[in-house]
Amino acid sequence: MLTLTTGIAPPVQGEDLFAYMQRTEGEFDQQLYAKLLGAANDYKEGDEIVGVAAADEASRSHARQLLARTKLADLDSHAIHHDDLSDYIASVVDSANRPTSQTLTVGQLKSFLLSADEQAIKQASKGLSSVAIAAVVKLMSNDELIQVGRKVFNPLPGSNIGARGYLSARVQPNSPTDHIDDIAWQVFDAWSYGVGDLLLGTNPVSSEAKSVAAVELTLQDLLKTFGIDSLMPHCVLSHIDVQAEVEQHWPGSTELWFQSIAGSDAANATFDISIEKMRQHARSRTGRFGMYFETGQGADFTNGHSHGFDMVIHESRKYGFARALSHDVATARAKAGVPDTAWVHLNDVAGFIGPEVFRSREQLVRCCLEDIVMGKLHGLCIGLDVCSTLHMDVSLDDLDWCLDQIMPANPAYLMALPTKIDPMLGYLTTGYQDHVRIREKFGYRINDAMWQFFQQLGVVDRQGNPTEHFGDPLWVYQQYCRRKNDERPAAEIIAEGRQKLAEIRRRGVFVAEGYGEKPSQLAPELKANIHRIYDDAKQSIWAEFDQKFVESVPDVLPLATQSADRTDYILHPTSGEQLSEPALTAIETLRDKHAGEVDVQIIVSDGLNALAIMESDQLALFLSQLRQQLRKQGRKLAAQQVLVHSGRVRAGYRIGETLFGQLPGNRAILHVIGERPGTGHRTFSTYITAAAGSVWGEPNAVDHNITKVVSGIAKTALEPKKAANDVARLLAGMI
Repeated sequence: MLTLTTGIAPPVQGEDLFAYMQRTEGEFDQQLYAKLLGAANDYKEGDEIVGVAAADEASRSHARQLLARTKLADLDSHAIHHDDLSDYIASVVDSANRPTSQTLTVGQLKSFLLSADEQAIKQASKGLSSVAIAAVVKLMSNDELIQVGRKVFNPLPGSNIGARGYLSARVQPNSPTDHIDDIAWQVFDAWSYGVGDLLLGTNPVSSEAKSVAAVELTLQDLLKTFGIDSLMPHCVLSHIDVQAEVEQHWPGSTELWFQSIAGSDAANATFDISIEKMRQHARSRTGRFGMYFETGQGADFTNGHSHGFDMVIHESRKYGFARALSHDVATARAKAGVPDTAWVHLNDVAGFIGPEVFRSREQLVRCCLEDIVMGKLHGLCIGLDVCSTLHMDVSLDDLDWCLDQIMPANPAYLMALPTKIDPMLGYLTTGYQDHVRIREKFGYRINDAMWQFFQQLGVVDRQGNPTEHFGDPLWVYQQYCRRKNDERPAAEIIAEGRQKLAEIRRRGVFVAEGYGEKPSQLAPELKANIHRIYDDAKQSIWAEFDQKFVESVPDVLPLATQSADRTDYILHPTSGEQLSEPALTAIETLRDKHAGEVDVQIIVSDGLNALAIMESDQLALFLSQLRQQLRKQGRKLAAQQVLVHSGRVRAGYRIGETLFGQLPGNRAILHVIGERPGTGHRTFSTYITAAAGSVWGEPNAVDHNITKVVSGIAKTALEPKKAANDVARLLAGMI
């Protein structure tokens, strides 16, 4: 795959970016401008794919020298990219503070941030553009980023969350099947370790309003039963439109509203959001708990919207978007007569995408430190998901090392799960006992009011030491039952709890109990199990369809993408999104064979988990039930299944374009793809995409924003026959 780097010649004395372009090109050059800004970054694979990474350390040094001499005013007068988001971001930059900052060079701004106190920095930051903030972090070493991060804080109102010396936790109780027992017991588990003071936030499998509402109400019940719903909110991280729908049909069921956001109009459209849509939602948030955003370096270019500039600037623009939306929330509350500000916070998800963004633990640390500083300079309460996918070169032990490098910068919060492995998303992040370890090592505290709750719950004593109930979710469950006025004997409640725990674990959901040699260490048996799952995930990622499996699939049309081999597929995802020339020819032949009489095509790809697709009977059970349901609906289903080697989700869209482009009526693809190694299951997902033939006929018009997905399909998770029924039902509402 072609990747580009930028060589930068040595600058002459006193030269800035614009003088350099004038000398070397004779004029301002937009493409060179983007390359110079990108070359000033620490190296990341994503910038290289975009074509803006420095060719070598000398070029990086030269780019940084040029950037350091460049005035902020000149940066802001030469937009790296202009769209509606650019204008919205700029609209909240404080004009009263801007004149002072505009006279500075980027290098002078760096010196100011390193020498000034918190109050002066926060005042000046109000007048800094998102590009200026991105530019200054490019010039900083890791130690300098830590120095700034540890002296600027934007705590959430009425709490210690995001304050100096505090590190909070978002409990992330995910379930492969959205089972409410899985979710509730992970919360009991978190609280048994004295963890969880920011948010109960679940990533749902299903985005159907009824399912989302059930999870919202489960989380809400936990908070209300323990009487702490005024201390922390709950949230289901579905699309924001779904959350609004849930609130409309189940009034009072939602609290904090979530949305992933991007750094350009086009990238936000991939998330099915626009500036106006987000502003409308922001204006509706007049309660104490406002909005919650997630971002991540690399998300824009991996969705095809790099616009030719680097990941750090994209990320900073997302923080500018969040800053502007927080202003809209504050304005709405003021109009509603509410004087104080609402909770609005954000976390990056550094490392979630994969090795196409960056590969190493050192790069993960760098990314997190950059994002902490950019978020804080935007006035945001920013947390982190310090994470990695299982196809990166970051191990379970590496994550501990990364946390130790990052924590001195004092982010507001981290994720928290029973172990480092998410049982639904299948990636590595922070576990409950990681929080215990970090608090021990760095002396961080949690929100004072929640710490008092944990003392009252009896899991820590007045001195902050673990009690005999520390790490005992059964104890927390017993307290929950008592608060529900359950008067059964304790032994009966505990016996019921043990039965529930056994059922949860059979569904492949981790619940920690007890600890190892220290309270911050996993119990030995659970630790061994996590390492076993980690090893299986690595095997799943690198596995490929074998010939025996291909021959076993009935009526199959085997195809390949442009990936040269498995390594190319893993490191360069776009190669798995495009079909090879022979594959395109085969699909064109298939279109002719269909003669316009087919409206649904099933596609099967290996994705990141070929073993899930090849698991005994798993695919066969699913496809048999799916075909049966589609026939009942009267669908004109293709007889052949397309089997894609080294296929990504977007490879399915390319197949749909060729099969259905310009045909009359709505047509659909059902793309079955192996995913999420590391969940403890071998799961696949089905992406459901339906569009008119005119839309299929427009290259790249079909994307994730019109696609629905059923995920976590496995004999040990979402049962294949039930999943097939869910897919058929969703398709019926789309086509």
